[in-house]
Amino acid sequence: MKLSLPVNGPLDPAATLARYHVFGEDPANRVGNDAFRRVLRVDGRLWPYEVRWQQGVDDQRLDVHVPETRSSVVEAAVSREVAKIFGLAFDLPGFYRFAKSDPVLAELVGPLYGLRPTLAPTALEMLVGSISAQQVNLAFAFACRARLVKRYGTPARIAGDTVYAFPDASALAHVRLAEFRAMKFSTRKGEYIREVARAVFDGTLDLDRLADAPNVAVIEAITGLRGLGRWTAEWYLARCLGRGDVCPAGDLGVRRAVERYYARDRELSEEQVRRRARPWGSYRNLAVHYLLAGLRLKLPANGAAWTAS
Repeated sequence: MKLSLPVNGPLDPAATLARYHVFGEDPANRVGNDAFRRVLRVDGRLWPYEVRWQQGVDDQRLDVHVPETRSSVVEAAVSREVAKIFGLAFDLPGFYRFAKSDPVLAELVGPLYGLRPTLAPTALEMLVGSISAQQVNLAFAFACRARLVKRYGTPARIAGDTVYAFPDASALAHVRLAEFRAMKFSTRKGEYIREVARAVFDGTLDLDRLADAPNVAVIEAITGLRGLGRWTAEWYLARCLGRGDVCPAGDLGVRRAVERYYARDRELSEEQVRRRARPWGSYRNLAVHYLLAGLRLKLPANGAAWTAS
């Protein structure tokens, strides 16, 4: 099966997908040679697929190939997942128009043109990734996560590449803590991952319901799980559900980015960062993404400042 997905506005696939390899290997999301490869799970069956793209950022089209199927159910599921991974639902043209009113964001648009937040393909994947990244550097977190995927995921071949289906909840719900420690997770993180997987597996955590729930209800549900706080809940809203009005101000990287670009590196509190983000309205998620990308690439601030009083 082959299908093409149109893109509303600019898209730079290489920049958008960089998070899948810049911090280390991601066996579940393979990027290389102008292609993205992943395995989709539909009703217990695995479907590897490949996405390729055109060269122009402004006239982009995503071409998807799913071998050995003509199923409309699979086609719809792949289309939804690809749209999430490439951030197609974000209103980038609207954000760029809005950014003209903010000197800092306006300066970042040019060098980051076409960059979109990539959303986690599945909720479980997002939560496991968030737990992995707690209080460690991202390279170490990615290495631990890669070991988990290779040990409990299922390998599949597509276009000469091996990609792993991310482990399902039933697999992770039964992992022994000693096995988590062997993969370099702390005992606590092993407990948290296993408990989240069990909550998903037994239906205690209804991920389908959360997808349509208000932000407050999502935060309440996520923080009700042991080991998951507001930091994880807000990143879940931003990077799994794609909510536009979210600023994970408790994240150290977000605070550092806002301090760098709006406070001349003066330390700001979490509440001060939230106040700075309020004028961004429904573009808070995109603004945070661009500030973090600018910080990683060491893009200079233009001297504009904001006083946090």
